[in-house]
Amino acid sequence: MILPNSLGAPHWLIPVCIAVGLFSILVVWLYVRSAIPTGWKIFLAGLKILAAAILGLCLLEPRSEFEQVDPGSNILVVMADNSQSLQLKDRNSDRTRLENLKSSLNSGTWLTNLEDQFDVRKFRFDRKLQPLGDFSQLDANGQSSSLMANLNLLAERYRGRPIAGVLLFSDGNVTDWDPNFDFEGLPPVYTVTAGRDAPSSDIGLTSITASQTNFESAPVTITADAVTHGFKGKTVVARLLSNSGAELQRQEIKKVKDETPFAVRFQLKPEERGVNFLKVELSTDSEADTKTEATLLNNSRNVIVDRGRGPFRILYVTGRPNWEYKFMRRALADDHEVNLVGLIRLAKKEPKFSFRGRANESTNPLYRGFGNEEDQTAEQYDEPVIIRLDNEEGELRDGFPKDEATIFKYDAIVIDDLEAEFFTQDQKSLLQQFASRRGGGVLMLGGQESFGQGAYDRTAIGEMLPVYLDRDGPSQLNEQYRLQLTRDGWVQPWVRVNSTESAEKRRIEEMPGFQTINASRSIKPGATVLATVKTQQDEVLPALVVQRYGQGKTAAIMVGDLWRWQLATEPGNDDLKKSWRQTMRWLVSEVPRRVEVRVEPRDESGQSVNLVINVNDETYRAYDNAEIALTVTTPEGKNITLTPESSSELAGQYTASFVAQKDGPYTVSAEVKDRDGSPIETRETGWVVEPNSVEFESLTPNQNVMETIAERTGGEVIELNQLDGLNSKLSKKQAPNMITRTEPWWHQWPVFFLAIGLLVVEWGIRRWKGLA
Repeated sequence: MILPNSLGAPHWLIPVCIAVGLFSILVVWLYVRSAIPTGWKIFLAGLKILAAAILGLCLLEPRSEFEQVDPGSNILVVMADNSQSLQLKDRNSDRTRLENLKSSLNSGTWLTNLEDQFDVRKFRFDRKLQPLGDFSQLDANGQSSSLMANLNLLAERYRGRPIAGVLLFSDGNVTDWDPNFDFEGLPPVYTVTAGRDAPSSDIGLTSITASQTNFESAPVTITADAVTHGFKGKTVVARLLSNSGAELQRQEIKKVKDETPFAVRFQLKPEERGVNFLKVELSTDSEADTKTEATLLNNSRNVIVDRGRGPFRILYVTGRPNWEYKFMRRALADDHEVNLVGLIRLAKKEPKFSFRGRANESTNPLYRGFGNEEDQTAEQYDEPVIIRLDNEEGELRDGFPKDEATIFKYDAIVIDDLEAEFFTQDQKSLLQQFASRRGGGVLMLGGQESFGQGAYDRTAIGEMLPVYLDRDGPSQLNEQYRLQLTRDGWVQPWVRVNSTESAEKRRIEEMPGFQTINASRSIKPGATVLATVKTQQDEVLPALVVQRYGQGKTAAIMVGDLWRWQLATEPGNDDLKKSWRQTMRWLVSEVPRRVEVRVEPRDESGQSVNLVINVNDETYRAYDNAEIALTVTTPEGKNITLTPESSSELAGQYTASFVAQKDGPYTVSAEVKDRDGSPIETRETGWVVEPNSVEFESLTPNQNVMETIAERTGGEVIELNQLDGLNSKLSKKQAPNMITRTEPWWHQWPVFFLAIGLLVVEWGIRRWKGLA
C-alpha cells in the first residue's frame, strides 16, 4: 500500500486540527482527574488521541496518487534464445536448458497477467529474429545467438512507438557480443538467464589461431586453446587435418584437468602455396567417453593459412663479384617465394679526362680483346661495367633504377660491397622512399666498401640504416670474431636455424670465427640488435641490427665474411642456405603489394563480412580508377561474383559486403586491372564461417553478459522463479504511456479498523484492569 501523498479536502485541515486538539485536551483533563496510575494514564490517553487523529485525518480525504502503465497501450517484447546451446544439460540436471526454459515460459499465469497490462510481442532469435505465436515453437536449432544485432533490429523496428521494455530469455552465450556496443536508444532489457552450470562432460575448443614466421622448416604455427569438463585425468587426442581430411599431425595431452584451459600447438610447412584451410579436431582416446559428451559441435575448428603473397622480387646490387652473392643465389634458387635479381659491377668507370691510349676507342677497356669494342650496348669508358643475372628481358638495362616506377617493382634491395658514390643523389633518395613509403626492405651487407668505408654517412642511405656510421670501416685484425645471439635474437624465428635451443647453441659453437667486421659503436633509437660478435679484447660489437623505417624495414649485417660459415661446414650442411632464405623472407614478409585484399568480419561467426581491396599504382600511390572482378568461392565450390564500390572515405579503397549462407571455408579472389584493361595483380584470401564454434566457445551460462545488458539499458536481472511477480513490478516501471491512479484512504477498511481497534483496546484495558 502506498502512503498518502495528497488530500482531497485540504480546506478541512484547520477545523480538524482544532477538533482533534480540543478532544485531546478533554481526554487529558479526564485522565488527570482519574485515580488511574500515571503510566496507564499516558498509555490509554494516547490510544484515544491516536484514534481521534486517524478519524480526523479521514475527514481530510487522504489519497495516494501514483503512475502506472496504461493497460494495453505499451509494447512489451518477450524474446527467447533459440540457439543450439540451449540443447545442453547442466551438471546434475536431467532436462536440457530448453526444456527448463519452455516449462517456465508456458507455466503459471505470469504471461497472461503481462498481456493484461501490455501489448506483448513474442519473438525467438538465433541468427535472425522471428515472431512467435507461442513459445512451444522453440526448438533450439539456431546456429548462433546474434543478440546484439537483433536488439538493434528491435530498436529500429519500434522506433517512435511506445515500447516499455524487452524481456530477454537466454543463456548469455552471445555470438556477436561487443563490450563496446552502444546501448543508447535501446529500451530497458530485463534479462532472465537460462541455465546455471556447465555440462557434466565435454571437450571444447575455445579459440584457434594461425601465426606465420620465416622459420623455414615450420613457418606456420597453429595454436588451439581448449578446456574440458568431466574428463579429469584422461587423455585428449588432438589431430591436425588438411582441407581434404587427411591427418597431418597428432598430439596426445595426458591427464587433463577439468576447467583448466590448455593449449595445443602444431608447427608445419604447408606443401601448397596460396590459401589453405586446416582443421584441429579434439577427441578422447575412448569411444565410450566420446558418447557422453554434451556436444561434439565444439570439438573441431577450421583455420586459414595464407601462403600466397609471393613470389617476391629482391634486387641484389654489389660492387664486385663475391662469395656472399654466390651462396645467397644458391640458397634462393629453389625458393619459389623469392626471386633474386643480381646487378653486379665488374669494373668501375674511368674519369672522363683520361684519354691516353684511347685512339678511336670509346668503350671500357675491360672489353679489349673480346671483339665487341664497337658494340653499342657495351658500357662506355666513363661508365661502370655491369652484368645482370636472373633478370627479365630489358630489366635493369640502364643499371640501378632511376625512378619510382622501376625501383618499386622490387620488394627488397640488398646492398653489398658498394660505395655510396655508385648511386646518384636521386637514387639515394629513391632508396629512402623505397623503404619509408613503398614499405620495402633494405639490407646492407658488410663488404669492404659498405657502411662507413663506403662513405654512407651523411647520405640518405646512411640515414635509414639502423647503426651509426661512426668508425672508418671494416676491421681486419686477424681476429676470430665469435657470433652470439642476443636475447632479442633468440626469440626471432628467422634468426634461428634450428627448432630446438640445444641444437641452435651447438650450431653457434661450431660456427667458424669471422675475420671482418664493420664496427659500429652504437645503434639508432628504435633499432634492435639480434646478434653480436665479441673481440679478443672482450669488446661486444653489433653484428645483426634491424629497425622499422617508415612503412618498411632496414637491416645491417656488419659481418663481412659470412661465406666462411659455408666453407667451414661439412658437405651437405645447409645451415647458411637456410639462414639466407629465412633472412630474405623476413625482409619481404611485410612488404605491401599493389593489390591487398582483406576480410573484415562484421560478427564473430564470420557470416557477415566486408571485403576490402586496396589498390596502388606503380608508384604505390592510391589508385582510384581500377577495374576489379571479385569472386567468392563457397564451401560447396560455387562461385559468386561481386562488384565492389569505391570508398568515399579512403582513396584507392574498394569494398563489398557478403553474407554467408552456409558454414565452412570461403575464398575470395580479386582480379584487378588498369583503366586500359591491362592486368595489375590478382590477390586471394579467405575466411571461415563457424557460428557453432562461437556458440559453443563456452558452455557455462554467461551471467556477466546478462547483467551487463540489464545494467546498461536500465533494466533488471530477473530470476526464473520471480516470473509470477513480474507483472506487478513492470506495471509500476516508467513506460512511454502512463496513467495517474488515485486511491482514497478514507473508505479503506484497514483505516477504520485501526481507529475503532484503538478505542476498543483502550476500553478493554480499562475494564480488564478495573480502571474505569
